[in-house]
Amino acid sequence: MIGNWVGGREEIEVECTIEVQNTFESLHAHVDLDGGIEIRPGDAVRVHGEPITVPYGETATFRRRATVVRATALERLWTRMTGDMEFMELLEFSFSSESRL
Repeated sequence: MIGNWVGGREEIEVECTIEVQNTFESLHAHVDLDGGIEIRPGDAVRVHGEPITVPYGETATFRRRATVVRATALERLWTRMTGDMEFMELLEFSFSSESRL
């Protein structure tokens, strides 16, 4: 029980599909893990293989192997607690102007 809280991370090897788009409308990469693996707060995903390069204006799909490293219960709790604060920092905005007439 203690090991699940502070040590001994579980690693899961899985195949995945990677879609990369490099266009005027969007620059993104999306990883879809096979086997219905659910990513939880604090988990890490490492995709293995050569670096992916997609020329401008194109979209490409690749198959790779990935390792999912499960967060411990303590790491998951910490991620949830600090993640909310970091999200609130992103929401700090103002509708008032700093300039004076």
